[in-house]
Amino acid sequence: MNSLTVNAPAKLNLSLRVLAKRADGFHDIHTLMVKLPDLADQLEFRANGAFSFSCDDPEVPGDDSNLVVQAVRAYEAAAGITCNDAITLKKCIPHGAGLGGGSSDAAATLIALDQLHDGALGAARLHALAAALGSDVPFFLTPGAARCTGRGEIIEALPSPPRLSVLLLKPAFSVSTADAYGRWQDSRELPGLNHAAQEIADLTLINDLERPVFGKHRFLAELKQWLLDRRETSAALLSGSGSTVFAVLRDDADPLALAQAARHEIDPGLWSWAGTTGS
Repeated sequence: MNSLTVNAPAKLNLSLRVLAKRADGFHDIHTLMVKLPDLADQLEFRANGAFSFSCDDPEVPGDDSNLVVQAVRAYEAAAGITCNDAITLKKCIPHGAGLGGGSSDAAATLIALDQLHDGALGAARLHALAAALGSDVPFFLTPGAARCTGRGEIIEALPSPPRLSVLLLKPAFSVSTADAYGRWQDSRELPGLNHAAQEIADLTLINDLERPVFGKHRFLAELKQWLLDRRETSAALLSGSGSTVFAVLRDDADPLALAQAARHEIDPGLWSWAGTTGS
């Protein structure tokens, strides 16, 4: 096979409960995640004389700090092979957005390499590599929705929840996942902002990381409240550690008009994406 192209979809946390800090520095969590199949990075693997990695986003590092490169090195070590592919990453998922872009890219890399090498490792060993790369990476090895526990690496596949029509809004800045979790234990709810669980379509939407993230980035709290105040919106929530806030839209909502209103009233530089959660 001379070339292979794979998609790496984004994710949304429909719920995220932080239970406790662990002795290893991570946190025990309980989260329900779904994929956004229409919002995806794309990775092309092309046979080459030696390994190389490039990305169309100049802000994405191309060295060993990139999760794609880390996934390649981990696969090489586990399978006892040398990767001689030129890997090109086309970024569509914003960086530092709480949408799992880097984790999804790493999982897609593991899947592609195992396909290119005739299933040399298989599902169980790929999962172990994924868990070592990052807490969210194992989720992207499996199709559909999942309940993720432990530090996120324990995956329980779930029947697909009802499709949701969503609008994603993200400011130019990103949020550090480590910083969000580091602030969780001492965080407090902001007065005047509703942090309570939201019930919609037999789902309970809640995110315990809103407290620490909103405490440092008040703009994101204001963005959530602006969405909640709109008639087009059934619910609004921070995804993961942010900085994306998403709205669940009513049936008659015009997502493009709502995004335009947000840029006009809140921030002209907002990135937006509208679509549905995966089945």
